[in-house]
Amino acid sequence: MNFDDTPEEAKFRAEVREWISANAPHDLDEDLKKSGLAGLRLPGRDIMAESKAWQKKKADAGWAVPHWPKEYGGRGATPIERVIWQQEEGLYNQLAQPFAIGQGMCGPTVMAYASEDLKRKYLPKLASGEEIWCQLFSEPAGGSDVAALRTRAEKADGSDEWVINGQKIWTSGAQYSDYGILLTRTDPNVPKHAGLTMFIVDMKAPGVEVRPIHQMNGGRGFNEVFFENVRIHDSHRLGAVNDGWNVALTTLMNERMSIGSRLATGFPEIFGFVADFQLPDGPAIDNAAVRAKLADWAVKSSGLRYTAFRAISSLSKGERPGPENSIGKLVAGVMTQDIAKYAMELQAEAGVLTSQEDAPAAALFQNMVLNSPGMRIAGGTDEILRNIIAERVLGLPGDVRVDKNVPFNQAPGR
Repeated sequence: MNFDDTPEEAKFRAEVREWISANAPHDLDEDLKKSGLAGLRLPGRDIMAESKAWQKKKADAGWAVPHWPKEYGGRGATPIERVIWQQEEGLYNQLAQPFAIGQGMCGPTVMAYASEDLKRKYLPKLASGEEIWCQLFSEPAGGSDVAALRTRAEKADGSDEWVINGQKIWTSGAQYSDYGILLTRTDPNVPKHAGLTMFIVDMKAPGVEVRPIHQMNGGRGFNEVFFENVRIHDSHRLGAVNDGWNVALTTLMNERMSIGSRLATGFPEIFGFVADFQLPDGPAIDNAAVRAKLADWAVKSSGLRYTAFRAISSLSKGERPGPENSIGKLVAGVMTQDIAKYAMELQAEAGVLTSQEDAPAAALFQNMVLNSPGMRIAGGTDEILRNIIAERVLGLPGDVRVDKNVPFNQAPGR
């Protein structure tokens, strides 16, 4: 495969670069890049307001979500052009981050399963940044095993509405989201994967309560969400009743592709850090052990890049993202944590400093150490991803599952 831009792609890249260079805010670039990678907070800046303003500017110029169809707020760009846009935008800022879940995971699901009326109602506002979406899957008793969820959706008597009761957890961005895609159990009398149904839920509806979770890095990016007699009209159902698992797979595969293809591993940051950092015996970049580590991460970074291109090639053929996208997500999560830990080791005593004013590299790697474990959980734990790769990519025998083909309400532990 030739990874160089074709003449048409090079022309597109030049157009993108020219527009972004002329329109992107430049006064917070480095802070934003560190914020996105390490979960840093930026005192004195309303990043949400700045993110919405940037998204609106992109939408007005037709760059909101380039690969979406024009009628939903995009410009009909190809999957390769989508990557070119992401590469060029990433050189300037990470202001698109609040919309990543909505545009990268929820939007494709709505596009695939919603009615045309709902697509035209929700997708343009999602593209422009006017509305933000979240994904409501994981539960206290169903995290990595998403299909073990217990949140119930029951049809109201004599009505076209569903009544929702239950709890979700680890929902990113729920505290500022307007809508979400909600996976529920509609039939407990069939095996767990067979009795699920997906809905669009208004996060401001009566009965929805969001509680932010205080994280060890000081942030509050994750949330608990409680549903008490929340009513959703049947028109906001995505896919058929009890076919929610197939709908969810669209979301999950896009999620793993999104996480794995962003390549936010910390490799450029560690390379820049060791280029300037002094060890007791000389520059870190001249140390053989350090250079060996950098070489290993450089190879993995290239592997991640090519794995992402493989997924993009599939998308360009109209195929749905497949289980192979779990590879990129798995490697990127492990690599980010390894890089953060190694940078801390190089800093020795200074590694215990957490103040952005006092610590080397403005405490970037200290915060990465605290933030990176979440990357190995969000979108599927390492163990789940390895099972997916083993069974669905390599064709190895599956795990023994005691609840397979057993009705959910009769399964062990229920």
